[in-house]
Amino acid sequence: MKHSKPFALAASLIAAAFLLPATARAHCDGIDGPVVTTAKRSLEQGNVNLVLPWVRAEDEPAIRHAFEHASAVRELGPEAKQLADNYFYETVVRIHRAAEGAPYTGLKPAGRDLGAAIPAADAALANGSPAMLENVLVDAVRKGLHEQYHGVHRLARFDANDVAAGRRYVQAYVPYMHYVERIWTAAGQEEGGHAPADHAHGH
Repeated sequence: MKHSKPFALAASLIAAAFLLPATARAHCDGIDGPVVTTAKRSLEQGNVNLVLPWVRAEDEPAIRHAFEHASAVRELGPEAKQLADNYFYETVVRIHRAAEGAPYTGLKPAGRDLGAAIPAADAALANGSPAMLENVLVDAVRKGLHEQYHGVHRLARFDANDVAAGRRYVQAYVPYMHYVERIWTAAGQEEGGHAPADHAHGH
């Protein structure tokens, strides 16, 4: 089918976000992340509207309140400015993460290793092209799929009376199927049921 290749690519790209480690995805709490960077511009330009898109509408009053306090305190001197700025950054990040259901564990230092995907995603927006990001994500999904597949395939042929071998197969089969289901679901398709035991009996 002529749509199979684009569909496979889309599935890979969407699923990559689910398959990468959670620590790599969370860069909104970094000093050099987009939330703090925007909060910094808000203070420097005296315009709270710049950072408001990073929080929910219902959290806007809290951000405006923090902005007003930080703006007043930072005029008292260099030390006060640093304290006020950090207070505002922490407030915005904490509220932003709470809206995502994520805990706030403090601001993270700049220059953290975020893996390949997050920097590529930001670079794609800056450069106006998703080409490099596409390669990064597709390569990651392809690598994961091959690892999962071969891990199951090498265990697939076992004696039906060898229960231990059958269990080893099933223990590899289930993560493999979950991996595939996450890709399929991320692409907007419905998950189908599977019965590892039925597959195991066929080998």
